[in-house]
Amino acid sequence: MSIAESIAKIRASLSEEVRLIAVSKQVPTEAMREAYKAGIRDFGESRIQETETKQKLLEDLPDITWHLIGHLQTNKAQKALQLFQWIHSVDSLKLAQRLDRLAAELNVTPQVCLQVKLTDDPHKHGFTQPQLLEELPALIECHHLSIQGLMAIPPLGLNEGETLTLFENASHLAQDIRQQWPQLPLRELSMGMSGDYHLAVKAGSTMVRLGTILFGERGA
Repeated sequence: MSIAESIAKIRASLSEEVRLIAVSKQVPTEAMREAYKAGIRDFGESRIQETETKQKLLEDLPDITWHLIGHLQTNKAQKALQLFQWIHSVDSLKLAQRLDRLAAELNVTPQVCLQVKLTDDPHKHGFTQPQLLEELPALIECHHLSIQGLMAIPPLGLNEGETLTLFENASHLAQDIRQQWPQLPLRELSMGMSGDYHLAVKAGSTMVRLGTILFGERGA
């Protein structure tokens, strides 16, 4: 199946309210151009240097929206703000506050999601639920960040029922925050990858991050 055919098949299974982000890390720009021709305008990357190279090669496609979906070290925050319109992986108050200070200096207002870790998983970054609720007052003071929603990634090894429950818990957490903090609308839920996006959409995801199902397997 071609990239265009894969995109068409996925789009047919999604409602118009769900934003399809093509995860293009380690994908050559020729394949990204195929996805672009098939209507993709949102691309997800996780490495600063790779993204910088790709943006130069794709500078003739100015309407691409770039999404940072991987872990962001604080020392790379400034470069991330220069490269990405969306940062999905804001996983600590320290990172949020650094992004906020730098965004003020750069005169930008990035769209961000707060990455939550709703199960005990040493391999994932993110706010625990109690930590997020405790630190929300400080996060709301990050006036140069446009906090749009939550991002959730299930740990490996969950069955479908457990994965669905995790996504539902993230959705419920966003609802609870909206009720308690109306100034923080959290309209977006960045949940779901190639193997579980159908469960994420069922739980209310508004942004799915799909790589393998569109571009095929990649290296490590």
